[in-house]
Amino acid sequence: MTGTASRYLHLVRHGEATPDESGLTPAGRRQAALLGRRLRGIPFTTVHHGPLARAEQTAQLIGDHLENVPLRASEVAGDYVPYVPEWDELPADSADFYLRFLAAATEEERERGPALARRALDLFTGPVDGEEDRHELVVTHNFLIAWLVRDAMYAPKWRWLGLNHGNAALTVIRYAPGRAASVLVSNDMRHLPVELRWTGFPPELHI
Repeated sequence: MTGTASRYLHLVRHGEATPDESGLTPAGRRQAALLGRRLRGIPFTTVHHGPLARAEQTAQLIGDHLENVPLRASEVAGDYVPYVPEWDELPADSADFYLRFLAAATEEERERGPALARRALDLFTGPVDGEEDRHELVVTHNFLIAWLVRDAMYAPKWRWLGLNHGNAALTVIRYAPGRAASVLVSNDMRHLPVELRWTGFPPELHI
């Protein structure tokens, strides 16, 4: 009888992007390569990546350090708003701030994003069928990482807001059979030298 095994979901935000977001900066390429060196030796089955150039290039640079791991472009791993809350779902003192932040989302984005976010939960979370643990890598964007971390913590749907992740930072979630999801690593940048850390964050949040 086929059992279930643990899934280890490795989540990575793309490396630092150029101002027009058409690809990676030299620093972003270096970030991706250093992360690839750190991940070398992990038995990944697949590297999923978003279709935008900054995610695809990051995945390719990481993939250069992995052995025979397929890279798969996925719209589900793309850049989108996963959930738009109503005012009364949010803390009263910050509701207006968050809703202003989300105001630019079009009606199409408000429908498409949550649909992709639901698919992401189906595709990337939970234990896996079989007897062997599975390691998967998703090279994506800040919003999706925040959405998946929120889900692993059983937090309200709106709580993806306010979760920030640095470029080429690593987050790992374990989904073990019969247990709650565990966030093992969050926003880890120890593979990066000081000058390459905290990109993707506003300057006032650098530590």
